[in-house]
Amino acid sequence: MNIAGTGDRPRLSVFKSNKYLYAQIIDDAKGKTLVSTHGEKTKGAEIGEKIAKLAITKKIRSVVFDRNGFVYHGRIKALADGARKGGLKF
Repeated sequence: MNIAGTGDRPRLSVFKSNKYLYAQIIDDAKGKTLVSTHGEKTKGAEIGEKIAKLAITKKIRSVVFDRNGFVYHGRIKALADGARKGGLKF
């Protein structure tokens, strides 16, 4: 799936299950996952900071945030805030 208007920026995609929260940065042009991480849902901010740290080691500083239809609230917001705190720009 491509998000319109991403340009050359990769996409930070998030997914949450009943127990876990997943984050991955995807290059849609190449169809490859560049970095990914996951953890318990209660640690959204930590997962966000971890994905930011992994992204910066791969020289990724700017992404498009894809919340996959989840409401931007609670754990999804915490993950986004953690990623911003870790140095990613949306």
